[in-house]
Amino acid sequence: MSEVLEGLGINGPFLLAQIINFLFLFGVLSVFLWKPVMRRLDERRQMLQKEKEDAAALAEARASIEAERERTLEEARAEAQKILAQAQDQAKALAEQMAQEARQEAKSILAGARQAAEEERNHILGEMRGQITSLAIAAAQKIIGETLDERRQQALVESFFSGIRAGRVEVLPEGAEVGPAGAPVTVTSALPLTEEQQATIRRDLASRMGAESEVAFRVDPQILGGLVVRVGDRVVDGSVVAQLEQLHQSLT
Repeated sequence: MSEVLEGLGINGPFLLAQIINFLFLFGVLSVFLWKPVMRRLDERRQMLQKEKEDAAALAEARASIEAERERTLEEARAEAQKILAQAQDQAKALAEQMAQEARQEAKSILAGARQAAEEERNHILGEMRGQITSLAIAAAQKIIGETLDERRQQALVESFFSGIRAGRVEVLPEGAEVGPAGAPVTVTSALPLTEEQQATIRRDLASRMGAESEVAFRVDPQILGGLVVRVGDRVVDGSVVAQLEQLHQSLT
């Protein structure tokens, strides 16, 4: 073998020494350089893999946070719409309630004003009762051409305006059916009736109807005199205006 190497011009011991040196150097490099480099490469690869996984986890967390944010915003918008709708409904209901209260208050004020005006009118008519009585007596004396005594004058005028004669309501025929027992009654006169006259009318109506009824008294100067009695749906008009109208129709 050495002869062959020498024939080729190769120094066998030198080649062997070079091979040994190369193997030694390769071993040294493997121990002190190659393995640390490979270890650093593995560490670097693992670090890059971990960073990649962390980036993916971060992206996933960011997407989850964004989705949660959108869901929260959507819920907030829906809740805001709900609150706005409730506020609008409450505002509409409040406005309607205020309008209803205003209408009710206006009706109450109007009713109070009407009642106050009616009471004031009745008060004025009551104060003028004496003057009206004197005028009526003077007119009666002018018509019949004789002077009546004071008691007779007073009775005549009272009967004319109250529609009561001898403790009974003149407009209601004697023995005639007035209405069902307990039916509401409204009595209208030209001048305010005294408490005694109202009590007389209540007693007469109770005796005719067989039981006491709720009686309301109204004043309407336009009927001039006499009474208009409404019992339930039935109306008995004994006013002077109605009598004059009947007289006018009989003459035409």
